[in-house]
Amino acid sequence: MMLALDTQWIWDSWYAREGDLWHAFFLQADKSIGDPDLRHFNVSQGHATSTDLVNWTYIGTTLAPSESPAFDDMATWTGSVIKARDGLWHLLYTGSSKAENGLYQRIGHATSPDLMTWTRVGKDGFCLDLAGPSAAFYESELIPDHWHDRAMRDPYVIPDPAGNGYLMYFTARAAGIAEANAAGAIGLATSPDLHTWTLEKPVFIGGFGQLEVPEVFRIGEHWYCLFSTSAQYWSEAYRQSHPQRPVTGAHYLMASDPRGPWRLAPGPYFDGNMPCRRYASRMLEIDSGWLIMGFADNGKEHFGGYLLDPEPVTVDRNGFLRVGAKTEAAE
Repeated sequence: MMLALDTQWIWDSWYAREGDLWHAFFLQADKSIGDPDLRHFNVSQGHATSTDLVNWTYIGTTLAPSESPAFDDMATWTGSVIKARDGLWHLLYTGSSKAENGLYQRIGHATSPDLMTWTRVGKDGFCLDLAGPSAAFYESELIPDHWHDRAMRDPYVIPDPAGNGYLMYFTARAAGIAEANAAGAIGLATSPDLHTWTLEKPVFIGGFGQLEVPEVFRIGEHWYCLFSTSAQYWSEAYRQSHPQRPVTGAHYLMASDPRGPWRLAPGPYFDGNMPCRRYASRMLEIDSGWLIMGFADNGKEHFGGYLLDPEPVTVDRNGFLRVGAKTEAAE
């Protein structure tokens, strides 16, 4: 009963819940382009609803690239949705432009009164770039022989538990690190109102070349930052400290405070395989506990391009996450 479309591939997704109805937003691309690797620059954002996260009603396209010229006229990529205290819904998303061949990523902003109709904020929706005093901590310019893009994408926003504002986490890279696969970072920005954002230092650096689709949430006394990455982006240090073969999928950071310090979860990689089964995973809380959802990958030759049904996630006595129902052994 997974969420699959006959004519479009689906990949990264993010979710919002209003009453008993779940809203899934996701990246989509027409299968007519032929090669699934081309989907990233033939993309729009889709929308579906469900009461059980299994049976879905496809609503259609919610956001597509802007008309040129614009910071997001080439792609509108992964984001997150949050409801402000005044009841207005906010979408923070990734944009890239044709003028830069899609190589520079920035954060965009749209709002909706009902999760159905979205309007870009301001002139063109532009919200945040790697600029200002804290930009020096990031790879704020493209380094062609070092990495394939100027990374600033996949914003995930939560209310700041320490105040009345908001925290935005995003995929980034740290400056001045010689090994490309050791420079992956989780960036941070703060806002009092979801409109004005201040770039802060990264909250985590290392382990991988990129930590994609971050999601920050709390279970009990622990904060978690779920992320996804590929086997090819494991750093030498992480390979040496984890004797298992590199895999692609989701792993996580842990902290006692959402501002950190964050640390990589010890032990086996959380949810990975080769070829990757599930990527760009999200954790969703329901009445009976926690679930994980992501899209079926399976590699280029057998690319899935649909959202897998959710699976349960349990937390052991040490706070470590496990995919699957709770067992005595897990305790």
